Amino acid sequence: MASQPLTFSFLLISVLISSASSSSSSFEPLIQLPTTTTDRKSRVDDDLYCSSWHLSVETNNAGSWAKIPSRCQSFVQDYMTGQRYMSDSEIVANYSLGYASSVEIASDGKDAWIFDVDETLLTNLPYYQAHGFGSETFDENTWDVWVDLAEAPAIPASLKLYNELKQMGFKIFVLTGRSENQRNATGKNLMFAGYTGWERLLLRGPSDKGTLATVFKSERRSVLVNEGYRIHGSSGDQWSDLLGFALAKRSFKLPNPMYYVG
Repeated sequence: MASQPLTFSFLLISVLISSASSSSSSFEPLIQLPTTTTDRKSRVDDDLYCSSWHLSVETNNAGSWAKIPSRCQSFVQDYMTGQRYMSDSEIVANYSLGYASSVEIASDGKDAWIFDVDETLLTNLPYYQAHGFGSETFDENTWDVWVDLAEAPAIPASLKLYNELKQMGFKIFVLTGRSENQRNATGKNLMFAGYTGWERLLLRGPSDKGTLATVFKSERRSVLVNEGYRIHGSSGDQWSDLLGFALAKRSFKLPNPMYYVG
């Protein structure tokens, strides 16, 4: 009697094999084995690549680029909307403040600090959320509409740094690549975001059209130096904010993987 279960098992297996053989052309297994490249592996590969790409962007090794790699849109979105971006911005602000604290402020009112606007004092994340986080080619018309709204919020770490530098006695100069015809909207937006008391707001005039950002900002810094200002610090999200001539004694690069300005 003990051999009956074993005999039954052999018969069952034989039936299953025969059935499978006779309908092999239409047989589909109930359990699908994973393919060699899974979605998870692809996402891991993209995250690794995009993390390295981001490093190259922030260190200026990537050089000039028009838009982020298509495979990095999710990475940039996660970075810009997550805690990492805010943490990175806070670290930059903390180092900036540490350096500023070492400066002996003179009584002549000539100790200066320069700030860029976009992705430095203000974040345009609402605009870039609607435009693929930098995966779309820049469109000046939609950008101008956004600027005119004057609704870009402050980067919290930058606002805190800005106010502390003012209390220390630094003269704050806001130097932006925005056009002169955007002066009112830019000033309104800065005040809406909590920035007040800057010494001068410097924008591109008609004669600056077509001038590289590095050259334009260097020329404006040179004017300040010729006026006797000592530029101790400069904060910007683009290397073109910080390089060139008439440089600050210390420059501080804020993170921005969404776009490049040369």
